[in-house]
Amino acid sequence: MTNRLFSVSIETMKQKIETILLRSLMESDDGHGREQGIAVHTKLLALIEQSSSLLFSVSLKNVRRLDASFPRESIMEIVRRYKGDRGICLTEVTNPDLIDNLDAAALKKEIPMFIWNDNEYQIIGKEPKLGLKAVLELALSKPSITAAEVAKELELKLNNASMKLKQLVTEGLLVRQEEIAPSGGKEFYYYRIK
Repeated sequence: MTNRLFSVSIETMKQKIETILLRSLMESDDGHGREQGIAVHTKLLALIEQSSSLLFSVSLKNVRRLDASFPRESIMEIVRRYKGDRGICLTEVTNPDLIDNLDAAALKKEIPMFIWNDNEYQIIGKEPKLGLKAVLELALSKPSITAAEVAKELELKLNNASMKLKQLVTEGLLVRQEEIAPSGGKEFYYYRIK
């Protein structure tokens, strides 16, 4: 069986999501240790840096096992590095043992990480702040959102909505990009990491 990089682009509003098959970057379907993790980190980082996308989905399809040190070095270090600027999530992860090891890796790097399976998500690693929960849930319900939309839907003052969205970006739970608003001015758009 040949393992090639599987990359799919899906348009989400104005952003493209790149899907990367982690197994295509690994020597086998088992990922163990720092050394293997660092080798995959180099390959994954190169793919992300040569892409213009803001959002990446790393599929664990056909990955049988991972210890905690492998994803800590291969994936979580990249997530920590790009926190707020580019979003990386995991998909096709249902094995509880994999999830436990991924959670341990994210906790070690002190980052939150999304695992999406269809339209259901879980956050592993660092938990989001309780006061941001309503804004995060609203932001995750659509591909992108603005502070004005959050303020209107949650009946918040605009500066409060903006501050909460910025905190979610700082924590690594959303990605922010300045774009041209329909009015012609500039506005920040906040993208869910999916």
